[in-house]
Amino acid sequence: MLRMRAGKEIMVNSDTVKLLQECDAGTKMAVRSINEVIDNVRNSDMKQLLRESRNHHEKLGNEIHSLLNEYGMEEKDPTPVAKGMSWMKTNMKMSMDNSDSTVADLITDGCNMGVKTLNRYLNEYRTADHKSKDIGTKLISIEEKLCSDLEQYL
Repeated sequence: MLRMRAGKEIMVNSDTVKLLQECDAGTKMAVRSINEVIDNVRNSDMKQLLRESRNHHEKLGNEIHSLLNEYGMEEKDPTPVAKGMSWMKTNMKMSMDNSDSTVADLITDGCNMGVKTLNRYLNEYRTADHKSKDIGTKLISIEEKLCSDLEQYL
């Protein structure tokens, strides 16, 4: 598809746009999930870890938004089903056990789901450009690091 950039027409691969949109939805889902639980965290180091990860997700999300805007394409929000399922699981688990361990478990599950989904999209959108693939890989790394950092709180 042809798009304008700096007064020039550029060719934007549809796989590039789809991958960026899925990464966008992923960063938004991560920020939303962290925001849902962070006020329940008692351990200050864990709370700081979640804040830093949220900042990394927001920063990458802003980079994705800039690229999508540059390509003249829409951002993508997580699906209402994904948001609803996440909200229900979070509230159910937190109502039964409002501990840092439960928060670590919920966020770890979300990270694992994100990594799995992002790898599937990287495989599905094989003709995406190098920059968007790098963004997908970077997002996977952020998720994997958070998962690893939270192990001590499980």
